[in-house]
Amino acid sequence: MRISAFLVTAALVAMAAAPAVSAAPCRNAKGAFIKCPPKADAPKRCKDANGKFAKCGAPGAKPA
Repeated sequence: MRISAFLVTAALVAMAAAPAVSAAPCRNAKGAFIKCPPKADAPKRCKDANGKFAKCGAPGAKPA
């Protein structure tokens, strides 16, 4: 009975701590929590007239 009570208590503590841990996952060099930098957008991909991927600066290339 003691083991099951311990497991229930441990599960409740873990569930209560989960939102606090995920609130600010970014840290600076000193270990303090900071606001996370914005994510970079995915690079643009372009296709040529044949539907193959091409460099976006190439003539006839259009964003996919």
